[in-house]
Amino acid sequence: MQTNFSPEQLKDPAMARSEKVLRSCVHCGFCTATCPTYQVLGDELDSPRGRIYLIKDMLENSRKPDAKTVKHVDRCLSCLACMTTCPSGVHYMHLVDHAREYIEQHYDRPFTDRALRWVLARILPYPTRFRLALFGAKIARPFARFMPDPRLRAMIEMAPKNIPPVSRNDDPQSFAPETAKKMRVALMTGCAQKALNTDINDATIRLLTRLGCEVVVAEGAGCCGALTHHMGKADESHATAAKNIHAWSAEMDGGGLDAIVINTSGCGTTVKDYGHMFRDGPLAAQAQAVSNITMDVSEVLMKLDLPEGSDQELHVAYHAACSLQHGQQIKTYPKDLLRRAGFTVLEPKDPHLCCGSAGTYNLMQPEISKELKDRKVKTLEAKNPDIIAAGNIGCMMQIGSATQVPIVHTVELLDWATGGPKPPAMLAAANGGVRPMDIPVLR
Repeated sequence: MQTNFSPEQLKDPAMARSEKVLRSCVHCGFCTATCPTYQVLGDELDSPRGRIYLIKDMLENSRKPDAKTVKHVDRCLSCLACMTTCPSGVHYMHLVDHAREYIEQHYDRPFTDRALRWVLARILPYPTRFRLALFGAKIARPFARFMPDPRLRAMIEMAPKNIPPVSRNDDPQSFAPETAKKMRVALMTGCAQKALNTDINDATIRLLTRLGCEVVVAEGAGCCGALTHHMGKADESHATAAKNIHAWSAEMDGGGLDAIVINTSGCGTTVKDYGHMFRDGPLAAQAQAVSNITMDVSEVLMKLDLPEGSDQELHVAYHAACSLQHGQQIKTYPKDLLRRAGFTVLEPKDPHLCCGSAGTYNLMQPEISKELKDRKVKTLEAKNPDIIAAGNIGCMMQIGSATQVPIVHTVELLDWATGGPKPPAMLAAANGGVRPMDIPVLR
């Protein structure tokens, strides 16, 4: 794609990066075939190619964003299926992230939009605040239908039926390996996940220590910054990310780390991009070092000696989170691990398409999100699975809200298959939806 940025514009590193991305696009349109919003809306401007044209015009002319451009950029899921499809290697993620930052700086959103985005940015990344908000949403659920704004209804309806108690395993500490030590890893415990589902981190710690890992929860680490990053709030996201970089760097300089393990793939995609996010600042070297050793939990487990299990006689429909298969290009590891543990893995139709969760997308774009959710659940249920497995808490919440099939994280099944407790979601399903509270925390 031909561009006409001025030399003065290209002095800005973000603008120079976007110009490079734009020049790599050849208008082929392959991306339209795998873009979920284009499939739902059928509008060229709701495809990656259409958004690229809008973003190019906005950035190149240094113009104030208009409502049309903002609408179509906001509708992007950042599922990154277009990057998997693109034959030219267009790094759409960096382009749309820059566009969102530019919009945040130069566009005056309507008051309701500003208010909703402010609330999300001030609540979701903070587990205690988020937990309180979930309790409030649970109380307000009977009145959700009276809310005039569908986004408010979506926020209320997202609250789970059962809000788990705080897990003390998420506190800063170290867990010793149960066998000969093979690795020392830092586990990112996240933010929203600690309020929505504490079973995932608990299972991850059990599984990794059982396989010979010393697991460290680093002092000072918290939210990865993805939520505010994708809102274009660069200062907030960088401040949050910097705390993680300092926390993990201290562990790397102290006891050393073989990996930073992330079991929420949306976070993993962002942390692996810290090197790019901080490339021009004083934290550049530390940020790149963090990104270099960041791994999805499935990547770490492939390096460990996961025991080969007997047939579990359980059919598992595997949902591939976009941030894992497109953002990190990890496509086979979770399925390979589940098969090795003895599960029969079922793959739904169109596994490359997004479920519609996409961070806060299901809250900010509820109509499109619901359409994508219904499509995804239909393809998963068509396989008649005993259980659904995924590697991202957002996907689990999204899909779980529309199906009676129990949904769990991949590590919960692998933990169970190697000696851990049965996943609480499966016990709850067998118990009529009541989650047993007497499950051991670690063993």
